[in-house]
Amino acid sequence: MDELLRPAGIVRMAKKEPEHDLLRLSSVQERSNSESQPKQPHHKTAATPEDALEILKHEPDYDSLISALVFLSRHETHGFPFLKLPSPLSAQLIQVLVSEIVPNYWALLVEDVHQTKNSGLKLLLYCLSSITGVNAILVRLRALIQEAKSEAPTKTKRPDISLNLGILLDLLCRVLQGDGWLLEAYRVATSAQDGAARTRPRLQEIVTTLGGGRVVSVAAEAEELAKANNSNKKADEIWPADSLQYTQWLGRNIVQVVLSDLAPDKVKFVSDLFAKALRLGHSDGLIKQLVAALVLKPAAKPKRFGVLLGNLPQTEQRKVLYSVLKLFSADRLDRLGRCESEQSKTPISAVAGALSGILDSVENGRRHLVEWLTGSSGAGLGEGVGIRRAVMAVVSQDRDDLVRVLEKSLGQFGDQLYIKHSPMLQQEAHAQVLLLAAGYIHSKSPVKLAMLLRTSVWLNAISSRLAAPHQRARFLGMVVGEALSGLVDKGDKRLNFKMEETDDEEGCWYKGLTRPMDEIDSMHPLLSAQFNTPQGNRQSPQKPMAGPAPQPSQTGFIIEELSDEEAPADDDIIPYAKPDSDAEDSDDDATMVRRDKPKAPVYIRDLIKYLRDTDSYDHQKLALATAPTLIRRKADYGTEVSEHAEELASLLVGLSDKFELDNFEELRVQGMMAIVVAKPEKMGQWFAKTFFDGDYSISQRASVLVVLGLSARELAGFETSDYAAAAAFPSKSLPERVERLYLGNSAPQNQPSLKPLPPNALDNIATSLTSAFLAPMAATAADAATGPDVLKLSTFTSRLDDADGETSPTTNPKIKYKSRPSTSKPRLRAIPNTTAHLLSTSFFAPLTARFQAALHTASSSHSTNKTILFHPHLLALYLKTLALVMHAAGPSTLALPQMTAELWHLLLGTSVRAQAVGDLSVTQAVLFGFVALLDVNEDRMREVCVELGREVVEAQEWVAGVFGGLRGGDEGGEEERVKVLAAGVLVRLREGVEKYRLVLVGDLIGFG
Repeated sequence: MDELLRPAGIVRMAKKEPEHDLLRLSSVQERSNSESQPKQPHHKTAATPEDALEILKHEPDYDSLISALVFLSRHETHGFPFLKLPSPLSAQLIQVLVSEIVPNYWALLVEDVHQTKNSGLKLLLYCLSSITGVNAILVRLRALIQEAKSEAPTKTKRPDISLNLGILLDLLCRVLQGDGWLLEAYRVATSAQDGAARTRPRLQEIVTTLGGGRVVSVAAEAEELAKANNSNKKADEIWPADSLQYTQWLGRNIVQVVLSDLAPDKVKFVSDLFAKALRLGHSDGLIKQLVAALVLKPAAKPKRFGVLLGNLPQTEQRKVLYSVLKLFSADRLDRLGRCESEQSKTPISAVAGALSGILDSVENGRRHLVEWLTGSSGAGLGEGVGIRRAVMAVVSQDRDDLVRVLEKSLGQFGDQLYIKHSPMLQQEAHAQVLLLAAGYIHSKSPVKLAMLLRTSVWLNAISSRLAAPHQRARFLGMVVGEALSGLVDKGDKRLNFKMEETDDEEGCWYKGLTRPMDEIDSMHPLLSAQFNTPQGNRQSPQKPMAGPAPQPSQTGFIIEELSDEEAPADDDIIPYAKPDSDAEDSDDDATMVRRDKPKAPVYIRDLIKYLRDTDSYDHQKLALATAPTLIRRKADYGTEVSEHAEELASLLVGLSDKFELDNFEELRVQGMMAIVVAKPEKMGQWFAKTFFDGDYSISQRASVLVVLGLSARELAGFETSDYAAAAAFPSKSLPERVERLYLGNSAPQNQPSLKPLPPNALDNIATSLTSAFLAPMAATAADAATGPDVLKLSTFTSRLDDADGETSPTTNPKIKYKSRPSTSKPRLRAIPNTTAHLLSTSFFAPLTARFQAALHTASSSHSTNKTILFHPHLLALYLKTLALVMHAAGPSTLALPQMTAELWHLLLGTSVRAQAVGDLSVTQAVLFGFVALLDVNEDRMREVCVELGREVVEAQEWVAGVFGGLRGGDEGGEEERVKVLAAGVLVRLREGVEKYRLVLVGDLIGFG
């Protein structure tokens, strides 16, 4: 009877019942409570999973909930918790927990988090810590997201939606927390003795859910809706919504699985998950995390990483291996420079040992290394020679692979299309590979090298190189010819071009690449402190203890102090006036006076400390205001800037305007410019590499381009920054009174000379260069429209005004004549262009070579950068930067033919012209590139038509199409400006085509 009456005691009626029903129900309830109160427990208990499901469905009290959770966490099947094994009943229980229990009891459960392990929250998280629980949370989040989106904008949105979204996101963060989550999920999925037919779908579900990006996309969308619908309360940061943090969590879990044991099924499972995780957008960071955990630790297991790599598809293997090579080069070997010292052999051998340990478990690993050395994308394009030496040490273990590298490199080295169209940075890398391979072959099989140098491939390679139009290509041909001939031929038979270039420092270094024989050694040097500590973090030597002050030596001179009467009067010595008041004490409230204001940094290490302190307004402001002057001042004094240049640059590039400082962007750009100007050869290449490989936003990449363009012009002497004069030491300036004698009072006194950098600095420079380019053509057109020069009295009148200082009496004073711009260019002084080679090798070549490598590479990280690179604003700025660097190098650059060819091919590339269709900013940038090409090559237009005949004709046709497709007519509008620019470029191209028509016709029919 008690069982029948017990439900009546807990019935909760929501709707209003008739009065007689209420009376009857009340009497029954009182009688039931009085009879069963001594026997009924305070909460319900579950004996089976079905009982637990019934309890959870009927709004249990807190004690009943805890009792059900305790039962579910302890109930096991096949030695594992019942809820973690997939079954229809466990799915229902998890669904009830997520959809009903969590929204109603979350506040109470969170308050109970600091209790024992049997607390409600910990029991709930334990029950939901499975792939079924994660899927249930994601399904519920998706349902709430759709419900939030389906509501009409005018309708008041339900506040409980954002509340439930926040609760579920918090639950998702807590459920996924931990580095051993994936390993536990794998053990649960393979625990039951169901065979491969049922185990495989479970593992595939884990891979699809965690590696497919579903968690990140749902969590990110839910977080945005929760913030938008609940503006009063700021949502906490949800780490699964951040793809970077989620990828790092996934990497830590993968490491735990790999370090446990590598059964065949587990290897397949973790390799599939790793391949999925590489597509989340942070492949380089994930690979770096795995290499640091599995290879670069004292108890490292590189073979485990090799097993993981070997089970990937061939395409993914190649991507991961190339990223590993790039990682070793950037973090370990690039700091060694040219690796000329004997100490550089130790880290190179250690990297070779790490690569060998990884590739021992990869079947086609060495074949990938051969492709990397000889591929069209370049053997580590832009990287140092150290990584190529390490890879060659690994490849040299197999003679067949070594011969294959030498033959492919030699054939590619002499290919005429490769010489003409490949970036010079790429040709230099392949030349280094060729010399290294020849040295290894000579040590192991001298006969093979001698036979190879007697073939037509070798003779054609040297002949093609010597006939190349570019000076750098000829230099590489001569260096390789002398180096390889020196290995095989003896005495007078050795090839010797007797050129200064091949005997200077760089030529001797190239020839010396045939001598170093690197070996595969232990990885222990990679783990030592000297290679783990970046150069920028080196501690400064401690100052010696202060001893007794040294006594001044007796020099024979007597220093006598003069009295005030005997002291000579000197008007130059003006005493400082006493301040009327202290600025710090001007505040009425004494408690607001600050005595701990930070001082401006005077050392580079202090500047780095201030830049790192992103939570201090004063430090950030002082660092940005001081950086341009301090870096320039310290550039040539000591090694502070050279040792910390990369660290300073990385801090400035990634700095964000957290405090909304005045002129923040201008000061940041000026600081980066100071670093480039201080160390242009090193930092020009670093910034070019950062633009393509760094994980930065579009605005940060744009600032990198602005820095490169402005720094190139400053190095060339076109424009000098005001910070350069401000950074000069007082010894380099005259006293103020003497300076006024020379400068007079024209300069305003007590006014700052530093002006903020305009946000469109490169656009302004491009506009001025374009105006200078179009001015002679405009003047010529005006001459043709207004008559012969004898009728133009303005020029003659202006000359008379300049000579006599008064107007000619024969001229009507009421008529105002406008002076026509001069059509002749000013004559330049014949001075050596010392910066041309620097701008060519450190600015222009890295930018063009990495752009072409990004277009042709298949790496996922480069694919992401490729998408960002073709953003219209960024692509236009990139093309303008290249044009400005080339214009800054000037017409006296020795590498001008090579630079002209590379930029011309890049502007006519299919990818660039496709982006120019329908986008005026990109079209204008391409046309400005042609303006810079035609302006710099004005005196060698015939050589351009001989070397690039087809390209000149193609450019003319494309510019004519652009000109015909633009309507214009809007005075001062963007389309009108682009059409005028296209007209100017078209006129100059047609002039060149008409003048050298015979040369172009001969080239087009094959007789050029």
